[in-house]
Amino acid sequence: MSLFQETVSLLAAGLLASALGVSAANAAEDIFDLSPQQPGRIRAEKDPAAIAAIPKDFTFTTPGKFTVAVSPGGPPLATYATDAKTVVGADPEYALAIADSLGLQLEIVPVAWADWPLGLVSGKYDAVISNVGVTELRKEKFDFSTYRQGLHGFFVKADSAVKEIKEPKDAAGLRITAGASTNQERILLKWSDENVKAGLKPIELVYHDDDAARLVALRSGRVDVIVQPHAQLVYIAARDKNIRRVGTLSAGWPERSDVAITTRKGSGLAAALTLATNDLIKSGAYGKLLARWQLSEEALPQSQTNPPGLPKS
Repeated sequence: MSLFQETVSLLAAGLLASALGVSAANAAEDIFDLSPQQPGRIRAEKDPAAIAAIPKDFTFTTPGKFTVAVSPGGPPLATYATDAKTVVGADPEYALAIADSLGLQLEIVPVAWADWPLGLVSGKYDAVISNVGVTELRKEKFDFSTYRQGLHGFFVKADSAVKEIKEPKDAAGLRITAGASTNQERILLKWSDENVKAGLKPIELVYHDDDAARLVALRSGRVDVIVQPHAQLVYIAARDKNIRRVGTLSAGWPERSDVAITTRKGSGLAAALTLATNDLIKSGAYGKLLARWQLSEEALPQSQTNPPGLPKS
């Protein structure tokens, strides 16, 4: 396909997506509740043990409230509701369950992703619950209480012959779209090298700059698989109903990469948050919350305080 044809294809796909935007949104809302009222949200009881673990000298940003920064980057993790002002999604709902456990009222502070570190250090909020991955570099400045696995998803067209991708050999010879200089590219290049060493076909990486271009390439058959953060693709699959998951991949492959509540280093709050999360896991509220946002694959068996993170590059 020529560059001109590719451009026309992308423009046409964009116009079609715009024309079908309302119906696509309605399709997604059949599965995801993006209303500001959130009638189905999961609530939790006070957790005396977690409350007792809060350091006596810890001062909350606002007395009686658990103030949490969330970046509304997109559903199902966090986005603006249909009223265009209320932040909803899996992360804000998890923040609410933690606030309930601590016997506090939740106060959400919407922030740009790049702004959360400075805001947390300066005390504008007590914690960040916004898909922050644990890394050794971040551990130098912050404490972490894990609450989800960081996963990438392998998704294909609904009628694809590809059934499952669990390990490098499953992807041998496939055309996979990813962004350049991303974590997905790093992993897939290693997978391809492993396949070649094993006498299998390499993975053919096809680069696109944004989600729309990757999805157009997948739907048109120019690539076989799309790989990007799992939660994003879960929502797209529910919205468009023409792609399906065939596997997941740790964002830290070959190591596990966990997502965590992030707090100021040495504040002492992390222990209470880890305890609260583990009690939510035991009570079943945690599993119900993830299932409500179609993220059960990202569940952790238990929360940990400051586990090993991704190594410094």
